[in-house]
Amino acid sequence: MNPIIILFISIGCFLFAGIFYVKLISKFIGINPQQITPAVKINDGRDYVPTATPVVFAHHFASIAGAGPIIGPVIALIYGWGPAWLWILVGGIFFGAVHDFTALFVSVRENGKSIAEVARKCLGTVGFIMVISFTIVMLILVNATFLNASSTALTSVIDRIQLGLDKDQIFFRWADETKEKVVVGGIASMSVIIITSFAPLIGYFYIKKRISIVKCSMFAILICVVSVVVGFFIPVSLNPLHWMIIISLYTIIAAGVPVWIFLQSRDFINVHLLYIGMVLLFIGIVSCSINGIEIHFPANNVQEGISKVGFIWPGLFITIACGAISGFHALCAGGTTSKQIKSETATYKIGYYGMLLESFLALCVIITVIIGINIFQYKELVLPAGNSKFQSNPILAFALALGHTLNTGLGLPISFGILFGMLLLEGFIVTSLDTAVRLNRYLFEELWRVIFKHPPKLLCHYWVNSGLAAGLMFGLAYTNTVNTIWSIFGTTNQLLAALTLIIVSFWLLSKKKRIWFTIIPAIFMIVTTITMLFILLVTRFIPQGNVTLIIADLVLLGLSSGIVIISIKTLYNYKTGTVQDTSIVKT
Repeated sequence: MNPIIILFISIGCFLFAGIFYVKLISKFIGINPQQITPAVKINDGRDYVPTATPVVFAHHFASIAGAGPIIGPVIALIYGWGPAWLWILVGGIFFGAVHDFTALFVSVRENGKSIAEVARKCLGTVGFIMVISFTIVMLILVNATFLNASSTALTSVIDRIQLGLDKDQIFFRWADETKEKVVVGGIASMSVIIITSFAPLIGYFYIKKRISIVKCSMFAILICVVSVVVGFFIPVSLNPLHWMIIISLYTIIAAGVPVWIFLQSRDFINVHLLYIGMVLLFIGIVSCSINGIEIHFPANNVQEGISKVGFIWPGLFITIACGAISGFHALCAGGTTSKQIKSETATYKIGYYGMLLESFLALCVIITVIIGINIFQYKELVLPAGNSKFQSNPILAFALALGHTLNTGLGLPISFGILFGMLLLEGFIVTSLDTAVRLNRYLFEELWRVIFKHPPKLLCHYWVNSGLAAGLMFGLAYTNTVNTIWSIFGTTNQLLAALTLIIVSFWLLSKKKRIWFTIIPAIFMIVTTITMLFILLVTRFIPQGNVTLIIADLVLLGLSSGIVIISIKTLYNYKTGTVQDTSIVKT
C-alpha cells in the first residue's frame, strides 16, 4: 500500500473537522469576540500577559506537543499501523480537539482559572481537592516521563553504519575507541543550551521592544541554525543523571520567573524547529510515495501487540496518549495559555486547531516509522527482548526512521535526518517540562490555599513550590525507565482528560448549553482508563513489586473513583433540583 493514501485521507478528515465541526461546537458553547479576556483584564506582567495569537499558539503547541505525539504512537505501532491510524483520526477530531478547545474556553471564561478551580465551582470543595490532588500526581508522572526521555535522548548512541558514517567523521563524538558507535545526543544537547540561553533575548524583543513577529521569527530560525552548527563542533558530553539534575534545576528557575523570559520565548524558538520538521516529514513522505515506496510494516499486528503491551482495548488507546487526547493539554490551557489570550476567538484557533495539528504530527510519525524502518529494527529499538543489550528508546527509533525517509525521499544524508529527529524531540521535551513544572507550581499554590486558612509564607513562595514539583519529578524519573512509567503516565493522562470533559460538561450544563459532544467522549475515556489502572495494578506493578507505582496506581484509582461518584451525585441533585451549591446553576 502506498503511504500517500493514508496521508491524504487523513488530511481530508482534519480539514473537514477544522472547517465544519469546530464551527458547530463554537456555536453550541457561545464564543463571543467582544468578551474581555483575563489576560487583558488582569495583565500583571508575570502570569497574565496579553500576547499575539501566533506567539500564544507557538507556546501552546510546543508545550502540548512535547514527546507525547511521537513516543506514544511509536510504541503503539506494535499493534500494527491500522489500529493506530484509526484511533489518531477518530480520537483527535472528536475527543482530543474538543477537549482542548472547551477546556481552554472555560478557563478563559473563568478568569484563567485551572480546571481544578472550575471543579470547585461545579463539584464543591471535596471534588476540588480530589481533582487538584489527582492533577498534581498526574503532572509528577508527566514530568518524570519527559525528564527520563530527555536524559535518554541527549545521550543516545547508535551504530555508525546505520548513520552512514566513515570512521574519519569529525562531526560526531564516538562512543568508544573502536569508532563503531556514535553519540548523537551531544549535538542536540548543545542546541538546547544555546536556544535556552537566547530565549530571554527573544522575549525582550517581542514583549518589551514590540518588534514584529516576523522579525522575531527570522531571528529565532537563525538561533536554531547556529545552535546546530555549534553543536556539530562542540557536542556536549554528559551522562543521563547529570542531565536529569541540570534540567531539574533549570525548571525550578523557569517556573518562577515571568513567562516571557523562558516559557514563551523557548517555545517560540523551538516551535520553528517543529514547523520545519513537520514540513520535512510531509515532503519526505510524499516524495517517498512518488518514488514508489511501499509499506513493509504490518497493518494488523494485534496478537503481538497484546503479548507486548496488553489487550488492544484499553492498551492501544492509552499508549497513543497525546496523539489522540491528553489531559495534560487541559492543564496547559488553564494554566498558562488562557492567561495570555487577547480574544475569545483565539480559543478555537489555539485549542481545536492546535490538537488537530498534533494529531497530524502523530500521523506523520507513524507513516515515517512504517516506511523508514522494518519491524525487526523497530522491535530492537522500541520493545527489546528481556535479555537484549539495548534499552528501549522510541525517540531514537523515530529519528532513525526519519533519517531513512528523508534519504529515500529527498536524498538527504541519513545522519542529517537522525540528528534533526533528535533535535525535534529534545527541544520540545524541555519546553513541556517548562510548562508542566510551572503548572505544578500553580496547583500546589491552589492546594495550600484550600488546606490552610492562612498558608505559611514559605508555602506561598513560588521557588518553594516549583522546587517541590521538580524534586518529585527527579525522584520518580531516577528510579524508573521511560517504558516503566509510560503506561501509568498514559493512563493518568487520559483519565485526566476524561475528568476534564466531565467538569466542562457540568460547566456547560450550568449555562444551559448542550453537552453531548463532551459527555460522550468523557464516558468512553473514564471506562477505558479506570479499566487500565486495574489491569496495570494486577498484571504489572504488583507482580514486579514496584512499590512506588503500586502506591501511585492505588491513589489514582481512589481519587478518580471519588470524583466520578461526586459527579454522579451532583448530576442527580441537579436533575432533581436539590443542588446545594447554587454556583452549579448560577454562575
